[in-house]
Amino acid sequence: MNVKDIIIIGGGAAGFFAAINIAERHPNLKVAILERGKEGLQKVKVSGGGRCNVTHAEFVPSELVLNYPRGEKELLGPFHQFMTGDTIDWFEKRGVALKIEDDGRMFPITDSSQTIIDCFLNEAKKHKVEVLYNESVKKIELSSPDKTRDLDHNFNVETQSGVFYCKKLVIATGSNPKIWKLLEDLGHRISPAVPSLFTFNIKDGRIKDIPGVVAQNVEVKVVGSDLCSEGPLLITHVGMSAPAILKLSAYGAIELAKRNYKFEIEINFIKQSFETCLGSLRDIKHNFAKKTVYKSAQFDLPKRLWHKLIQASGIDQEMRWAELNKQQLENLSTQLTQSVFQVDGKSTFKEEFVTAGGVDLKEVNFKTFESKLHKNLYFAGEVINVDAVTGGFNFQNAWTGAYLVSQAI
Repeated sequence: MNVKDIIIIGGGAAGFFAAINIAERHPNLKVAILERGKEGLQKVKVSGGGRCNVTHAEFVPSELVLNYPRGEKELLGPFHQFMTGDTIDWFEKRGVALKIEDDGRMFPITDSSQTIIDCFLNEAKKHKVEVLYNESVKKIELSSPDKTRDLDHNFNVETQSGVFYCKKLVIATGSNPKIWKLLEDLGHRISPAVPSLFTFNIKDGRIKDIPGVVAQNVEVKVVGSDLCSEGPLLITHVGMSAPAILKLSAYGAIELAKRNYKFEIEINFIKQSFETCLGSLRDIKHNFAKKTVYKSAQFDLPKRLWHKLIQASGIDQEMRWAELNKQQLENLSTQLTQSVFQVDGKSTFKEEFVTAGGVDLKEVNFKTFESKLHKNLYFAGEVINVDAVTGGFNFQNAWTGAYLVSQAI
C-alpha cells in the first residue's frame, strides 16, 4: 500500500511552499507532492516575464488586502500571521535575496525565476519531500472506516499509476477545473471560474498606430456600472493594458464575463472634471494664443496621444490656440476627461492566466485553511475563490495559505 502522512496535490508555488514547510517542521512525516505535469512550478517560471514577481512591498495587512477583489475580508487574519516581511525573511534565510522595484513589485536580485525554482527544488530534496511527476489525479475519496481495524489514512487519491493513501491532504492545484469537479463530488461548492487580469481589445482611431504610449495617471470607468479604477494606461497593438485596465478586469471579472467582454469604458486621461479642464483650456488659449495647438501638448500627456485627441476634437493641425472656438474647446475637454471607447473582447495578460472562482470561501477556515466540510483536508493558493490584481499579490496569497496549512498540520 502506498501510504503517506501528507499528500499535496499540485506542484506549483503553493504546493511546494506547503510541502517544504511541513517537512521542515516534521522530518518524521512522509510528505509527497503529486504533480500532473512532467515538471512543476510552471507559473513561477513565467511570472513577471520570467523574473518571478515573488511578492509586493506592502507591509500593512489592512492595505495589502485591498489588492484582492475576492478574498479581501478573509485574508486579513491570515496576513497578520504571515505576510510580505515573513516571505522576504523566508527566502533570505534560504539564500535568496529579494529587491523592490519602483512600483513596489519584488523580485529575486538575480532577476530570474529559476532562482526561486532552484530554491524550492533544493529545499524539497533537503527535507526529503517526495516529488512525483506525471501523476494526474483522477479521483479523491474519503476512506470509509473499516470495522475490523483502525485505518491509518483518511483519503484515497487515485492517479493513472495507482492509489495513494494519506492522513492529511492539501489541495494546491490553482485554477484546475478537473480538481474543482472532484471537490464538488466531495460536497464543496465551487464558484464558477471566469478570467481575471486581462487586457481590453479596442479598435479606435484615437489609439491606432500609437502602441507603446503610456498615459501615466488615468481614471477608467465601465459605462453603466460602478466599476472604476485608476493608474497608468498602456496603449497596445490590440487595445489597452497596464494597471488601470488590469485592476478593472480583476474587480470586474464576473460582471464583464456576463457582458461577454463587450462593453464601453469612459477614460479621464487627466483626472480633472470636464468643467475644470475647460477652464484650464480657456487659460491656455489666452496664455499661448500664438502657439499651434497640435504642437503644444498639455497636462503632461504623451505627444502622440495628444495629437490623436486633437484630431478627434475636430481641430486642424495648423490651428493656433487663439483660433479655437467654444465648440472645439468643449470637444477637447470631452476627449480629455470623458473619452468613451468600445471594448470588443479581451486578451490574456502575458502568460499569467489568472481566474476568479474556486472553492467557496464560506467553506474554508481561514485560521488554518482547512475545509469546514472535511477534517484533514486543506487548501492553498488559487484553488479557493481568491484572486488578486497584478504585482506579486497572487503569490503572496499562495505563500500565506501554504504556510498556515503547514502550521495547522
